[in-house]
Amino acid sequence: GDALPLQRFPPSSQQPVPVPHAAACQPGRLPARPLLRPAKVCQAGDAYTREKFKPQPTRDLEKEKRRLQKILALGKDEVEDKVEQVFVRKKEEEIAEPDRFEECTNEIQERREFLTEMEALGQGKKYQGIILTEISQKLHEMEIIDKKRSEEMRNIMTKAFPVGNKSNLQD
Repeated sequence: GDALPLQRFPPSSQQPVPVPHAAACQPGRLPARPLLRPAKVCQAGDAYTREKFKPQPTRDLEKEKRRLQKILALGKDEVEDKVEQVFVRKKEEEIAEPDRFEECTNEIQERREFLTEMEALGQGKKYQGIILTEISQKLHEMEIIDKKRSEEMRNIMTKAFPVGNKSNLQD
């Protein structure tokens, strides 16, 4: 309970007193109390007691009751109807085919941007052949699509405005 003794540090001009080597090699003192606790002390604490399991409802029981009442009254579940509606919507979205020509133009633009980024990083020569080949493939695909479209337009135009023979014009 008394105050700690005051330590006086030697002035900086004096050299510190060297610590004897024998004191450093002495074995450490044993702690006053052992580090391990006996099993009886551990078991006496709350470490080995388990909490009682208290189940809680995982779903809303009132909502489940209403759903079952509707199934009994109507003969079908609302959830099934919602699933069918979502499935029908997805089919309709799949039917609307995206424009492949626009996709090709976007892909070509992405490849050009990638090539410019690689050139900026000093890797342009490494990727230039690959990217230019891919761009030429996309251009070829776009040409095929363009030919198909122009053929379809010619067919539509000839059906809408039939071009008559000279014999038809003379009549």
